Amino acid sequence: MQIYDSVQKIKVPFEPIRKGEASIYVCGPTVYDDAHLGHARSSLAFDLLSRTLKALGYKVTLAKNFTDIDDKIIKKVEESGKSMEEITSYYINRYFEEMEALGVQRADIEPKATESLQAIEAMIQKLIDKDVAYIISNGDVYFDTGKDAHYGEISHQVGDDEDNQSRVEHTSEKRNPKDFALWKACKGEEDICFDTAFSSGRPGWHIECSAMIEKYFEGTEKYSIDIHGGGADLLFPHHENEAAQSRCATGHELAKYWMHNGFVQINGEKMSKSLGNSFFLKDALKVYDGEVLRYYLNSVHYRNDFNFNEEDLLTAKKRLDKLYRLKKRVTPGKGSSTNKAFKQSLLNAMSDDLNISIALSVIDEMIATTNEKFDANPKDKALKKETIANIEFIETLLGFGGKEPFSYFQIGVDEALKEKIETLLEERTQAKKAKDFTRSDTIRDELISMGIAIMDTADGTVWEKA
Repeated sequence: MQIYDSVQKIKVPFEPIRKGEASIYVCGPTVYDDAHLGHARSSLAFDLLSRTLKALGYKVTLAKNFTDIDDKIIKKVEESGKSMEEITSYYINRYFEEMEALGVQRADIEPKATESLQAIEAMIQKLIDKDVAYIISNGDVYFDTGKDAHYGEISHQVGDDEDNQSRVEHTSEKRNPKDFALWKACKGEEDICFDTAFSSGRPGWHIECSAMIEKYFEGTEKYSIDIHGGGADLLFPHHENEAAQSRCATGHELAKYWMHNGFVQINGEKMSKSLGNSFFLKDALKVYDGEVLRYYLNSVHYRNDFNFNEEDLLTAKKRLDKLYRLKKRVTPGKGSSTNKAFKQSLLNAMSDDLNISIALSVIDEMIATTNEKFDANPKDKALKKETIANIEFIETLLGFGGKEPFSYFQIGVDEALKEKIETLLEERTQAKKAKDFTRSDTIRDELISMGIAIMDTADGTVWEKA
């Protein structure tokens, strides 16, 4: 397995800190609003990584956190009159539902910041005791970046963004402009606060991930985990700061490898709430099936920026349609063994830093050659069983292809039309039983005029959107 390490900026062999195991931590959402396409892209990228490592025989432990205490959440509490738990629980549950629609497997560990406060306090106290962190007059606790000789080695861009971080967390009491908050003391009665030995307040954003990793993973003398992942926008300052505070608190590096997925653009413009073009996942799922979105969002290599537009999405769906048309030819039935060459070709592609383009081309080739073989010999039972197994492996590795094929081709048909179709099909069934073939043919023609194709099978009549 080769992965691209964001720190070394090259592809490197994946050599886990424990043989046969893979520990992954991915930065999850701050739960004050609905998930957007950026969240989906990151989740899908690391879902592919987890699936690939499992297919290669690794025992994978994946963690994805939820930031459930944050200034944006507190603002939502003040605006809505709801409790912090009500707001965060609502958006966490929405997140789970939407990720499930995309076929994203649940993480093994799903920690929340508010459930990790003891670990956060302990790590901050350790840094204070080492004089790597310091308390200022208002009770805030800052990390002293000057005490970390390796600060900047994760992102290689501290100099470019130093002023930005300084402006965000400005105080005359900071030892260095780059110093960042580990703990924010309460500033007024309206604040949501937690008591600690150093002050009553709430954690900074960066410290929660470091503390959670130390809490939930058993590292080694050199590293806490194998892979730390997230969006490219997190590389600095978030991941740089995580690495620094963990390094100083534990005496070893936070992660052996760092992986980052690219940005999402909408029609060529970077997705940003400030630009007013943030595309909520809930809105996309109202229009497009989750599996189609999954296929489309994964069709571009995870490290590249993704330009979301409807024309490309429809093109991607047509490509996915071909897999389901092949699945129609072999359904129903039970699979045998996956074709060894096909399976190995897919694994080789995904082992090359999740090279999805090659993987999809391997699938396209399998579809084309299998259809040719069925055209020559439609009753080839061995080929049918092998094809079913091939499609099952695609679902396991890449997360698509698992739907019942006729149901897949009903995607996009609204419930009212579905009800009308089912009523007409029942009328047709009764007409055929009564040997009223004229009525039966009339109903079939009516369905065809509606853009609905039907097929009579041993299990009854099935239909799809033509």
